Amino acid sequence: MNVFDETDRAILLALSKDADQTTAQLGRKLGLSQPATWRRIRALKEAGIIAGEALILDAAALGFGVTVFLGVKLSTKSRVSLEDFERAVTAIPEVQTVEHVLGLYDYRLRVIARDLADFERVLRRRIMTLPGVGDVEANVLLSEERRPGPL
Repeated sequence: MNVFDETDRAILLALSKDADQTTAQLGRKLGLSQPATWRRIRALKEAGIIAGEALILDAAALGFGVTVFLGVKLSTKSRVSLEDFERAVTAIPEVQTVEHVLGLYDYRLRVIARDLADFERVLRRRIMTLPGVGDVEANVLLSEERRPGPL
């Protein structure tokens, strides 16, 4: 994409708040025609600025009332141990995200559970038994505010 302007920024901001709106609805809000809005969105996708679309599920409404962020420090850090850990941890359905990070811990995991007892079961029986797991620190999510991103 050659030019990224304020109209493109407005489109991204509007879509980040409500991605279900049609190009006609979005165009009316921004003072653009439906075809112009569609062309701009297509150009943003082709440029890789819009990388995809995702469905956001409400974990609490699905019965998962607890979210915990885990810092995981591996006891060994060879390439094989990293790959073994990543392969094993991504197979656990309660683990929503796996982030390889710099700092005190090697990985940051987002884990959902039905309640604290369910989280303890996942932690003891699944996560702590993974290859290479050393120290683990848990932080329970109390509240969350979603931000649209760097716009």
